[in-house]
Amino acid sequence: MAAISTLFLFFIIFLVSLLIILALIVRPRSVKIPIKSRHVFITGGSSGIGLALAHRAVAEGARVSILARSTEKLDEARRSIQLATCVGVATFSADVRDFDAVSKAVDESGPIDVLIVNQGVFIGKELEKQSHEEVKFMIDVNLVGSFNVIMAALPAMKAREGRGPASISLVSSQAGQAGIYGYTAYSASKFGLQGLAQALQQEVISDDIHVTLLFPPDTDTPGYEEEQKKRPELTSIIAASSGSMKTKEVAKICLDGIKAGKFTVTCHYIGFLLSIASAGMSPQGSFWVAFIEVMFGGLTRLVSLVVQSQWYKTIEKWSTTKKGIRS
Repeated sequence: MAAISTLFLFFIIFLVSLLIILALIVRPRSVKIPIKSRHVFITGGSSGIGLALAHRAVAEGARVSILARSTEKLDEARRSIQLATCVGVATFSADVRDFDAVSKAVDESGPIDVLIVNQGVFIGKELEKQSHEEVKFMIDVNLVGSFNVIMAALPAMKAREGRGPASISLVSSQAGQAGIYGYTAYSASKFGLQGLAQALQQEVISDDIHVTLLFPPDTDTPGYEEEQKKRPELTSIIAASSGSMKTKEVAKICLDGIKAGKFTVTCHYIGFLLSIASAGMSPQGSFWVAFIEVMFGGLTRLVSLVVQSQWYKTIEKWSTTKKGIRS
């Protein structure tokens, strides 16, 4: 009994010591990012999560600018926000692949306090069925386009004075945490955002700019509806295991995470487990979450292996069925 008590005491001392160490070393520290009366610039803001984020930011008193390619969708978005909030937003039509066009829009919009890089395209196919143009399109919009937007906005964001902490947020995806059948090029483009975000945070933290990486799951957007019609059957079977969320719900979680200065923002427990399993060199401002990552990282890896095992069983079963039908 005495031995058990001693072991328990050592365990408690270990846990307390670990918490103290983590409280001292976690960087960068989380901060509050104000939204009210500040300029929020959202790419891909004419529909889906981007439009929902624009609605929320306006409702919280922000001056909002949205950028997208389609002038027609931008006009619709502006009218919907005006109707819902009685507040206008600035709209800019540009393709994020065109750095000059993006730079012009950013300059015209004025200094940005909160930049949300949200644009994204998806074409669901197995890689062997995908054209080079389709792969390049996804990489260029999702990854290169993100570089273009940030590089256009960063000089003015770094030059601001007396405006409080700023934020750059990158909207990735759960497919940017775990590669999924049929998402080959899309996952590559979204995984790339994690490396961009980790390195960028180190470069801009001294300017009081805080990077947030958002991992929304499948979300009920117009784009998602079209995606479901075209993606491979097996992709739909695997993706169904995590379900989907409403756009407004995802936008609330994401904006709350941005305001809290979090580096990683997930929308449900699956995303949270994946964020631990794929944390790598991601900064962590909360020593409590860091404690969970340290203590349960191995268990989370076990869960991810179980999920992967189920995916591969599904793939094997599906492949066997298809081969049987063909023969």
